[in-house]
Amino acid sequence: MKKSMRKNTDAVSPVVGVMLMLSVTVILAALVSAYAGGTVMPAQKAPSGTFECKIVNGGTWDNSGFTINVLAVSEPIPTKDVKLITSWRASDGSADTVVTTGPPGKTTNCYYWGYKYHVPLGYGPNIDWDPSELYTVDQFYGNYSLFAGTTLYASPCGKNTTTGGYGVTPDTRYEYYHTGHYSSGGYMDPMRAVLGRDWNNLRPGDRVNVKLVHIPTGTMLFEKTVTVEA
Repeated sequence: MKKSMRKNTDAVSPVVGVMLMLSVTVILAALVSAYAGGTVMPAQKAPSGTFECKIVNGGTWDNSGFTINVLAVSEPIPTKDVKLITSWRASDGSADTVVTTGPPGKTTNCYYWGYKYHVPLGYGPNIDWDPSELYTVDQFYGNYSLFAGTTLYASPCGKNTTTGGYGVTPDTRYEYYHTGHYSSGGYMDPMRAVLGRDWNNLRPGDRVNVKLVHIPTGTMLFEKTVTVEA
């Protein structure tokens, strides 16, 4: 008896099988080459932290300031990778938004009477800091990293009627006195650099939105609407 031979239509021809194997091999080789050459990078993990912010406008240079305290971080965070954004609308209707970034080096956003530096200045662990106006470059925003215990700080400049500055007399509370070292409105003191040139329009009870954004990942490290204190 002659047996009938039936063609198996479900089988894959040897030629097609070889082509599939070659395709898989090529794809795997491309992926290995990309990782080895750095073309494909794994997603960067965003750091995290806990922060507190305080903004005070007491009407004079010695009782006003902007402070961010770092309470905890998952890892040291370079400020060159962090964008500080402040935005506000005062009770008199004036408003401003300021974005501060910190490229490393001697970049400056603050200048007056020959001083030039980049604020907010850094104080605390692993920062070579100086409490005088002869601030070190290590303190410039963008040159230091955020650790638990780091403080970011800015304040208005002034002293007396000879030097000029912010609220140096009872009659100039909440105003800049343009004389001496501050004889023109062209200077930019630390408070103006962080909050805007008209920050002095803010009064106790006004609110400022403060953000810290991790630039490489776009992650919001901190956001809070801060009420201005006296």
